[in-house]
Amino acid sequence: MQTFPSRQVPVALTVAGSDSGGVAGMQADLLTFAANGVYGIAAMTCVTAQNPEGVVQVEVLEPEFVIKQAETVNRYFAARAAKTGLLCTQEIVEHVSEFFSRNANIRLVVDPVMVSSSGARLLSEETIDAYREHLLPIAAIITPNLDEAEILIGRPLRSPDEMDQAAQEMATEWNANIYLKGGHLEGDILYDVASTREGESRSFFQKRIRSIDTHGSGCTLSSCVAANLAMGMDAIAAIEAARIYLRRGMERPVFHSGNRFINHFPA
Repeated sequence: MQTFPSRQVPVALTVAGSDSGGVAGMQADLLTFAANGVYGIAAMTCVTAQNPEGVVQVEVLEPEFVIKQAETVNRYFAARAAKTGLLCTQEIVEHVSEFFSRNANIRLVVDPVMVSSSGARLLSEETIDAYREHLLPIAAIITPNLDEAEILIGRPLRSPDEMDQAAQEMATEWNANIYLKGGHLEGDILYDVASTREGESRSFFQKRIRSIDTHGSGCTLSSCVAANLAMGMDAIAAIEAARIYLRRGMERPVFHSGNRFINHFPA
């Protein structure tokens, strides 16, 4: 019988909702972890019946059970890094924040999932306030898109200069590295608070890929950042490597039912 050498791989945790269509949420997180050489563990916040055409039903889990999942898997596997996705309710946000406060050795990436692909708000104001007060202050990296950044800072963002200012404000408010995704403005802003006391920003501009379904791109980016942190990268290197991974997966998509989706294993 043939044997193969074994090795211990770093572990990353995702706390997110389930996407039964597989292109976003926990499923995208676990695919991304595996594609980047990291063993993925998970705590599910909600179960959905959905496919790329839309969401049919959502069942939100009790916050105590969400944390029971996280505690159980982390006690055995000892995650080095983690990312959060859709947290659904104020109570879940508060429970998740308490979990990561107790496990401060886990490097935390917060993807503040607050707006659906159609532009509808997914969270109540009380839940968003819980993000601001409890979860964002303990994050190492926060990865909002344009809509989410507008919610967090309370005003519209219409230009790269306004994005840059917003990224600086969020970094100062929560003492975290901010990767602000520009969406239709076709540019991203990375604001690094770790390298200098004053912080510095970097701009990334690249042509949008319009022939692909981008659902799951935010999940993929944030989970790749977490995977890279688990591999030992610093925050800035983790973000830059995640950008490359996401771009490659979008440039070499997979095909289903006539649509193109992010490829998590582009050769």
